[in-house]
Amino acid sequence: MAGRGSERGFVRMAVTMLALIVVLGCGGGPAAGQPPETPAARWTAQHDTPGAYPEVRVERGVEIAMSDGVVLKADIYRPADAAGVIETRPLPTIVSLTPYSKLMTGLIESAAAVPGLQATAVDIVRRLNLSTTPISGFGDLMQALDGGMIQTMLGVDRKLIAGGYTVVVADVRGTGLSQGKWDTLGAREQLDTREVIEWAARQPWSNGRIGMSGGSYSGINQLRAAENAPAPLQAIFPVEPGSDLMRDVVAPGGGVGTTFLPLWLNSVNQLKLVPDVASMADGSFDWTWFHDRLADPTTNFDLLAQSLLTPSLDEMPSALDGALDDTSAFREAIMGHPDRVNVPTFVYGGWHDIFANSATKLYEQIPLPAGRKQLVVGDTYHANPGAGTGVPGAPPRLDVLQRAWFDKWLKDIDSGIEAFGPVTVKQQGGSWVTLPEFPMPGVTHRRVYLSASPSGSTEDSRHDGSLSATGPTAVDNLTVAPGLSTICSRDAAQGSAGMTAALDICAKDSRIAERNALTFTSAPITEQTVISGPINVRLNTVHDAADGFWNVTVNDVAPDGTSTVLTTGQLTSSMRAIDERRSARSVNGDLTAPFNPLTVDRLLPVEPGAPTDLDVAVIPTQAVLAPGHRLRIDVYAGNAPKALPFRPMLNATELAPQHVRLDPAAPSFVNLPTDRPIP
Repeated sequence: MAGRGSERGFVRMAVTMLALIVVLGCGGGPAAGQPPETPAARWTAQHDTPGAYPEVRVERGVEIAMSDGVVLKADIYRPADAAGVIETRPLPTIVSLTPYSKLMTGLIESAAAVPGLQATAVDIVRRLNLSTTPISGFGDLMQALDGGMIQTMLGVDRKLIAGGYTVVVADVRGTGLSQGKWDTLGAREQLDTREVIEWAARQPWSNGRIGMSGGSYSGINQLRAAENAPAPLQAIFPVEPGSDLMRDVVAPGGGVGTTFLPLWLNSVNQLKLVPDVASMADGSFDWTWFHDRLADPTTNFDLLAQSLLTPSLDEMPSALDGALDDTSAFREAIMGHPDRVNVPTFVYGGWHDIFANSATKLYEQIPLPAGRKQLVVGDTYHANPGAGTGVPGAPPRLDVLQRAWFDKWLKDIDSGIEAFGPVTVKQQGGSWVTLPEFPMPGVTHRRVYLSASPSGSTEDSRHDGSLSATGPTAVDNLTVAPGLSTICSRDAAQGSAGMTAALDICAKDSRIAERNALTFTSAPITEQTVISGPINVRLNTVHDAADGFWNVTVNDVAPDGTSTVLTTGQLTSSMRAIDERRSARSVNGDLTAPFNPLTVDRLLPVEPGAPTDLDVAVIPTQAVLAPGHRLRIDVYAGNAPKALPFRPMLNATELAPQHVRLDPAAPSFVNLPTDRPIP
């Protein structure tokens, strides 16, 4: 756990980032260069044209009583005319529930209302060109501010309100100014969401047609509410949501999220302790809120501490036992059921988002026809959703898409948004493409074998091996030991939600991280080759200890040697069990998307010195390899600081060297979805 000093440091960093966002503004202007006859241009013009309601009036601290007596606090944003007179006609209503305090939402929204600030900020962002500098990643992060990030992540878009919508932003139970204890995505919190929706639908200013907006945690809340949705809920627009959170961010492959989770828990638990200063001044302070915070000041820190400090499985306390039991209330709370979603759903995700594992799977599993479900995936992190949108050749900004989506499903306006996509993705290494489905039609999973033969493509790795369409002809054992080179890596950037992505030498080039990796690289690609879909890396391994931890990345290697991570996967060796019912295989029987239960009852012992096959699930992606580029697989014996195994498994690894066995009789390979063979 972080100490008080590091907690204060994170708060200062968070405040600085928020201040930067406020200074730079909260929206984009028209998409430059869009032909006026395109739907994107029409949606952008409609959204950015001054609406019927030039003013917004906010009623703060509205109390919403839940069925168990706990009171949630909400802010209501309503449209008003130029004289400040609030519209009294019932309007469609957008609901957002946040654990990050509506106080922060209100501060940033107020900054967006400062005359002239937004236009100036957007111009600054557009002029910011760091593409030829060593910190081009910082520019990529900043471009999100011109992509509708703030409006859609926070759930408050003044232009949407001006177009005739009411917005309700409520603090999740036990966070912000709401009473109660934080029941992180639990059954009570999910019931709260439904009750807030139904409350909003009954208000005189609502016409009973409800949509939901917001990103990250608020996006997850939307998806859970849309499972067998209450009647008033008619559309959702989740930005960067997760679904299977155990495999997304809590402990993918059995590796606890040691970068993101502490940062996230610190932010929520500290923001929930910020009091309502105004109520202290006028004598209306909520003492129930105060006592609830005293009773539960550090929600979920016990679980994080236990996962990293419990030395053996025999000593597991109840919280950790629940995390490693897929029938527990904890696991049920963090496991979504997108197959139950029954309202129109528009999802935005990023290839390097902390929830990247869920983005394409959500689209696949939601049982709605194309048009009633839409997916956009950018080449982005959690910190910069929408970066690269709103420009020629790209989708419209997120706030523009959200407006068109709600106009269609909440106002019955024939915006044409249902014909968009349905799958729009930024190909890594290429341009934006529109697909009828994901993976794209025409790709085939093919084995590409790991070989000890040198590729001649690098001098920076522990061993320069090859990838080829044919398997090895002799047995070789290659050794890699745990290390810290991945501190400078795209995995570290992803695990920090993109906060370290500004350093191109780490996030856009793996050559520093690869100094402690086994690399396996193909011959140069002779024809443009597309990768689309889930990937499995089969490793024949040997361990010196009773457990191990593996991390693999799939990389695009440019002719100048730059090695860019396209996607990643990790696995604790003892958690290699496969649930066949939830896994996928290609026609030849090889796994394409292995599903590991990540439970104590499915642990498989590792016999030191004996060959052990394991399948590492790699996050689905879409990328294009240009002629002259190469495909590379990196293999590491660790993934710090992004992740560490649960402490009992970490102890069992003894941090000993690990070995990849390249055996013709039991080969190691990557099962790769491509539109043509890798040479």
